[in-house]
Amino acid sequence: MDLQLSGKVAIVTGASKGIGRAIAETLAAEGMKLVLAARSRDLLEGVAAGLKTECLVQAVDLRDPSAAGALVAATVERFGGLDLLVNNAGATKRGDFLTLSDEDWSDGFALKFFGAMRLSRAAWPHLKARQGSIVSIIGVGGRTGSAEFAIGGSVNAASMNLTKVLADRGVADGVRVNAINPGTIATERLQVRIRSFAKEHGISEAEAAQRMPRAMGVARFGEPAEIARAVAFLASPQAAYLQGAVIDVDGGLTRTL
Repeated sequence: MDLQLSGKVAIVTGASKGIGRAIAETLAAEGMKLVLAARSRDLLEGVAAGLKTECLVQAVDLRDPSAAGALVAATVERFGGLDLLVNNAGATKRGDFLTLSDEDWSDGFALKFFGAMRLSRAAWPHLKARQGSIVSIIGVGGRTGSAEFAIGGSVNAASMNLTKVLADRGVADGVRVNAINPGTIATERLQVRIRSFAKEHGISEAEAAQRMPRAMGVARFGEPAEIARAVAFLASPQAAYLQGAVIDVDGGLTRTL
């Protein structure tokens, strides 16, 4: 299937590792020109070095209110426009609701929600000019509440609503806005949860990695590339009638509507 993405320009946030890196690799394979954004320049340079496409590396902290505008401006200056924004940056602290501080909550919203909101706002005129799209990587915790994921679940729920808001505006402006809710994906961040599960149950990390998916009611963990392929499809003209969709790519983890 030709996704018709070759030569187009994409910003990918959180591109230094995990899902973001996989998205960058997949879009590069489709021939897109990329702006790779994250806080670590060294990691971003490593990603860019492995891609056979034109890349612009931008080491930015999207918690800074001025970062979004600067990132979009650098993109347009280098490539002349923008076709795709992938909002992928952002991690939130897990823990008991009663022990999470105001600072934990503020930090959780600062990057994943406000960073994506500001970046979408800054990118919008350029996406409108090219009839481009936004794909946000959110998470299934926004659909189903969990006592240990209070901040992340709240941020994700807000991000899903923002997707619908922007999609509604996008109907008139010709900008498609969709989102993906990954389930449990095999990234470095997951290793922390595997170690915790192993310690809690007195088993090896290898056994924990086998038992955790079954305990969650899924066959296996997902791979970053599986999320990346869904992003490429949503960004392509093949998905032209998808607007405001929030797609759970989670192996069947989410059983609610």
